[in-house]
Amino acid sequence: MTTPAILPERGLADRLTALFWRHPRLLLAVLLTPPLLWLGVVYLGSLAALLLQSFYSIDEFSGMVKEEFTLKTYAELFRAQNLDIILRTLLMSAAVTLGCALIAFPIAYYAARFARGKWKAVFYLGVMLPLWSSYLVKVYAWKLILAKEGIITWAAEGVGLSMILNAILAIPGIGGNSLSTSPLGTFIVFVYVWLPYMILPMQASLERVPTSMLEASADLGASRAQTFRTVILPLAMPGVIAGSIFTFSLTMGDYIIPQIVGTSARFIGLAVYQLQGTAGNIPLAAAFAVVPIVIMLVYLTIAKRKGAFDAL
Repeated sequence: MTTPAILPERGLADRLTALFWRHPRLLLAVLLTPPLLWLGVVYLGSLAALLLQSFYSIDEFSGMVKEEFTLKTYAELFRAQNLDIILRTLLMSAAVTLGCALIAFPIAYYAARFARGKWKAVFYLGVMLPLWSSYLVKVYAWKLILAKEGIITWAAEGVGLSMILNAILAIPGIGGNSLSTSPLGTFIVFVYVWLPYMILPMQASLERVPTSMLEASADLGASRAQTFRTVILPLAMPGVIAGSIFTFSLTMGDYIIPQIVGTSARFIGLAVYQLQGTAGNIPLAAAFAVVPIVIMLVYLTIAKRKGAFDAL
């Protein structure tokens, strides 16, 4: 006669393991609840508070926030000085996005079509390496590079191109006393800082372009320019749009680069920083902050329809 096996008493961990094995959806709920709570309370909650603040106003006599529902603060956005800030930010964001796209495309194309093995690793290292250094260190380094006594001015004088540099700095709207105190300098730093965010989505998108389609285009007698215009560019457009999501939104919200490099002209991010800080006008700062949110929601809707998220 055999003796029945004596199993050890099941602990709490064993019972929980069995419960989650029998009910996998319960395990999924347990894993997702903490991050969803964090997203809902901290992120969405802060956005809701921001939206609520934008419907308040500042008392002109006491300077205190009047917690009464009004659209007066949003009406202030249409004042000339505030419209200038919005338009300046949109123009800079669009220019930075276009500049990043023009520079990133040949780099991403080479990496997608020709880089193999160790050279692919070198490509990723070269693109990612600037992201490992401090953001502020990079910006201050560029301020020194672009200064009147910086290396660019020194190099231009050394090769006899100082007249061209001075002519560029004399152009109204983009020039200044030096590159470090001009809108052009702000543009250069923005492009440098956000360029990796454009290269990587474009490279991922270009890698998905089938080689057979390029061969078919050549077999049908298309020139390289025609192949680029009718085959490569349309198929790579989701990557371009995906990269532009980063460059456009990051430029709109940045307030550090305009403080360090460029003129004293304000952008949306800098306006929000100053209004909620030194000025103490939280409702107007909240209204300004809503502007890029609305713009990016529209932009993301268009990007989703264009299939840009497939390249992320």
